Amino acid sequence: MRVKQLAAPVDVEPPRSGEDGTDCVACSTPDDAYIWVSERWRVRAMDRPTGLPMVLILECRSHLDMGDLPNLLAAELGVMTVRLERAIRSLDGVARVHVNRWGDGSAHLHMWFLARPYGRLQLRGTFLSLWDDILPVIPEQQWRENLALVAAWLAEFGGKANAEPAHIQWESPSTFTPTANTATDNEDAPRPTTLGDVEAAESLLDETSSSSTIAAESGASVLPASTPVAADSEASADQRPDTDLPPTVGATATSASAQPEATHP
Repeated sequence: MRVKQLAAPVDVEPPRSGEDGTDCVACSTPDDAYIWVSERWRVRAMDRPTGLPMVLILECRSHLDMGDLPNLLAAELGVMTVRLERAIRSLDGVARVHVNRWGDGSAHLHMWFLARPYGRLQLRGTFLSLWDDILPVIPEQQWRENLALVAAWLAEFGGKANAEPAHIQWESPSTFTPTANTATDNEDAPRPTTLGDVEAAESLLDETSSSSTIAAESGASVLPASTPVAADSEASADQRPDTDLPPTVGATATSASAQPEATHP
């Protein structure tokens, strides 16, 4: 690395952009390109995110340089500088706001506001504008949110905020086509418990409870409908032949009952 040699001074400096007011870029730019506008002032940002959290430019509507400002605009310039510095410093991750005015490129007054990230002590000093080209670019969504916050801050004191936060990007299918196995899977899957199922179960429980209470008061026992009645089982047992006793025992019992009673003298 070598230090660039200092060039010899020129006799006549070239005119700045918009020196005569005919080709001024700031004067020909519409209000839609600015994040905030008022009757006499406008604030614009870069056309894309950069390495610093925020870089803004404050311009007056009138085609004037700093030394040409009337007293009213000169007083408002101080108020606008403080107001814009506070708005940028309120952003998350901003430690300091550097305010610069060079004026070598354009004849239209424009003040630079550069936000230094918090904790980046290496960025302190006059080289912050150079670091802006070296640092990684911040996310665009965060950049747009910062622009919207600054614009809303300025709009609290008047003017119009044009910057809006980044909108949520989401997509949804226009139609839904179920697959062939959807219906079968739904039929085979267990049906989830619904309010009707819960009410039916509670109703059945109440009926069983009521039947048990009535049976307890009357001295009868309540059995489930699926349990066979004991009386029917006993009747069926009386009708079938007694096969547990041997045939001789059954015959002897029958003969004994058939014989007449003996008569004793």
